[in-house]
Amino acid sequence: MPALTLLGIESSCDDTAAAIVTGVPGDAQVRASVVEGQNALHARFGGVVPEIAARAHAERLDSVVADAMRGAQVGWTDIDAIAVTAGPGLIGGVLSGVMCAKGIAAATGLPLIGVNHLAGHALTPRLTDGIAYPYLMLLVSGGHCQFLVVEGADTFRRLGGTIDDAPGEAFDKIARLLGLPQPGGPAVEQCAHAGDPKRFALPRPLLDRAGCDLSFSGLKTAVLRARDKLVAAQGGLYHADRADLCAGFQAAVTDVLAAKTRRALDHYLELAPEKPTLAVAGGVAANTALRTALEEVAADTGAVLVAPPLALCTDNAAMIAYAGLERMALGARDDLSLSARPRWPLDRQAAPLIGGGKKGAKA
Repeated sequence: MPALTLLGIESSCDDTAAAIVTGVPGDAQVRASVVEGQNALHARFGGVVPEIAARAHAERLDSVVADAMRGAQVGWTDIDAIAVTAGPGLIGGVLSGVMCAKGIAAATGLPLIGVNHLAGHALTPRLTDGIAYPYLMLLVSGGHCQFLVVEGADTFRRLGGTIDDAPGEAFDKIARLLGLPQPGGPAVEQCAHAGDPKRFALPRPLLDRAGCDLSFSGLKTAVLRARDKLVAAQGGLYHADRADLCAGFQAAVTDVLAAKTRRALDHYLELAPEKPTLAVAGGVAANTALRTALEEVAADTGAVLVAPPLALCTDNAAMIAYAGLERMALGARDDLSLSARPRWPLDRQAAPLIGGGKKGAKA
């Protein structure tokens, strides 16, 4: 197929992003990627406020699209389609992006392609490294954590995932418990550098249970109790206490993810892939301790670890543009009836991890 150029738009949480990607499935390049974060807007609230995020997206989407097109030196006649995150995510933010994309499609006549945000993360290694299907993906982010066998652009088999807090969410909550700034992942990791990971006996949840499902809520509670015990005994926390709690928490998360990854690899290797590949994406994939642990797991099992650049692990629109390119190659198209979805499981055959409701399975 001829090379395609897609404009991608991402607004599922608190990053407003647009990007231009050109190429074919398995061989594409990012020509421009613009991401405007909202940390300053949410800092005093200790987390993302959905209404503030949605308003900020609505104000910034036009400018990030213009910046991306200017950076790639393209005009509307150079674009083949518009790809936009249509879910899952904070519904106000997703809706802002979808409406922006619809407006562009209506004005230009360009095709519109709705993209699952999680598929964007899961397909990122295809954009950065051109790896072949099938591969095992550990998608580990602020709101999601899943082991997926990626068999195609629209074909995902979930082997397991979190039944409560995602790791990124747990990092944010631990940061708040210990008085560290948001976003919590980088703050906890930096504080952990000076800490002793063995000082506190923190649990490794679900390691005694078969399968690849994960849980981090009990670990978060254990850190809370350790903190409260210190505060009651000495009237507060010293810097060393924070560092040791962060180090212990990070070590526990890393141990659990590494052990569950070994189990997921065992299932994946039963498919007998010619070149077994373990890929990792999502914001928590930026954690150095986790990457080191996954490198060891991959080496022990004979798999190749693919970890995209940090800028493409966190939320961005290049992954959305590329996922749209892959879907477009399969003949997928949407129209102006495309709707924003707060929930959108990748593996539609798997049972919900955290139950369901009127709007469908949560994960």
